[in-house]
Amino acid sequence: MSLEKQQAQELIDFIHRSPSTYHAANNIREELIEAGFQELDLRDEWTIEKGGKYFTGKNGSAIFAFTIGKGEIEEEGFQLICAHSDAPGFKIKPNPEIEVEGNYIKLNTEVYGGPILNTWMDRPLSIAGRVCVQSNDPLNPEHLYVKIDRPLMVIPNLAIHLNREVNEGVALNKQKDMLPLLSMITDEMEKDNCLINLMANELKIDAQSIIDFDVTLFEVEKGSIFGLNEEFISSPKLDDLAMAHAGLKALLNSKTTNKTQILAIFDNEEVGSVTKQGAGSPVLRHLLQRIVYKLGKNMEQFQRAIYNSFMISADMAHAVHPNIPEKHDPTNRPMINKGPVIKIHANNKYTTDGDSGTVFETLCRNANVPYQKFVNRSDLVGGSTLGNVSTGQIDIRTVDIGNPMFAMHSVRETGGVKDVTYIRQVFSYFFSL
Repeated sequence: MSLEKQQAQELIDFIHRSPSTYHAANNIREELIEAGFQELDLRDEWTIEKGGKYFTGKNGSAIFAFTIGKGEIEEEGFQLICAHSDAPGFKIKPNPEIEVEGNYIKLNTEVYGGPILNTWMDRPLSIAGRVCVQSNDPLNPEHLYVKIDRPLMVIPNLAIHLNREVNEGVALNKQKDMLPLLSMITDEMEKDNCLINLMANELKIDAQSIIDFDVTLFEVEKGSIFGLNEEFISSPKLDDLAMAHAGLKALLNSKTTNKTQILAIFDNEEVGSVTKQGAGSPVLRHLLQRIVYKLGKNMEQFQRAIYNSFMISADMAHAVHPNIPEKHDPTNRPMINKGPVIKIHANNKYTTDGDSGTVFETLCRNANVPYQKFVNRSDLVGGSTLGNVSTGQIDIRTVDIGNPMFAMHSVRETGGVKDVTYIRQVFSYFFSL
C-alpha cells in the first residue's frame, strides 16, 4: 500500500471511531497518552517544564495538546494548529419518542449547524455521544460515552408516487420531515423510555441512573477510498476531522524545538464557536497565559510570546465541483489532490492577509507541497471558520487554510487521498521549525 493510501485509510479509521465530538476528543486523548503526553486537569495546579509534553480538555469535546519548547517562550512564541471536532447533523431532543398511528416510534431531533438535509435520508443511522449519570458529587456528574455500532434508524423519503415534484426540488421541514424512524411498537416495549433503556443496555447501567445526555445521529457506514485510481475519499465528517487528525499526527511525529507547539481542537465551530469550549471563548487565551506563567514569566513576556507566534486555522475548503464549476471564482479554482488551499476573503471572514498567506506559501514550498488559493465569487456569500473568531480573543498572526473537498456539510463528503499526505507534510514541517 502506498504512503498516500495508508495515511488516507488512517484518517478513515479515525473518523469511523469518532462519530461524536466526545469520541473524537477521547480518541485524540488516547493517542496522546500512548505517545507519552501527560494529562493536566484544568482544575488542578500545573507543573510544566521545557521539553515536556502535555494536554488538557474542556467539556469532553475540545482538547488542547502542547509540547513546551526548549527556548525562551517570550522570544520563540507559540506555533499553533487549530481545528474543530464538531460537524453538522442532528441532536436528539429530551423526551424524544413520538408515537405514530399506534404502530411506529420516531425520535424528535433538532438540527445542529447547517447540514445538507436530503443527504441524511434513507441511510442507516445510529446514535453516539455523551451520557451523564448521577455521582456522589452533585456538581460533577459522571460522563459515559455511548456509540451503538449497528443500524438503528432511518429518515425515510416520501415515495415519488406520492410527491411527483420531488425531482424538481423539495423544501424539507426540519421538524416534520427529518425525524428518524426507530421502531415498530410492540406490547413489551416501554414506549416513553425506549431510547434511555437502549443506551442503558448498551452501557450496562441502570436506566434510572441516566440524568441527561448529549447524543447525535451518525451514519453507520464506514468511509472508503474510491475512484478509478483510488484517488478519492468518501467519508462523513471530513470537515473538520481531516484537519484535526492531520494536526494530531504532525504533533505526535514532531521533535521538541525551541518553539512551543500547540494543537487546539475546539468544539462548536459549526454553530458560531461562542461556547465555553469554542474558539470564541477565552479558553485558548487562558491556556497560553497559563503556560507562560507556569514557566515563570510575566504579563510582558506573555505579550511578547503572542507577538512572536503564528497560528494555522485549519478547516476544509471548497474544490471546483465537476458538475457545477461556474460556482467558483474565475481565476482561483482549487482542485482535489492538488494540495492545501489558502482561504482569502476581502471582508475578513478568513484571517489570511498578504503576510500570513506568504508564511503558509513558504511553508508549503519548503515542505515540497503544492498549494492553491480560494476566494469566493464576488456575487456569492461564503462561509467562515474559527480563525477570525479565535483572533477576536487573542491577536496572533493567523492564516486560514484547508484541504479541498466536495459536498461540505453532506452526510458523506469527498476529499483527496494525496491531500491527506500533503497536509501532514506541511504541518510536520511547521512543527519542525
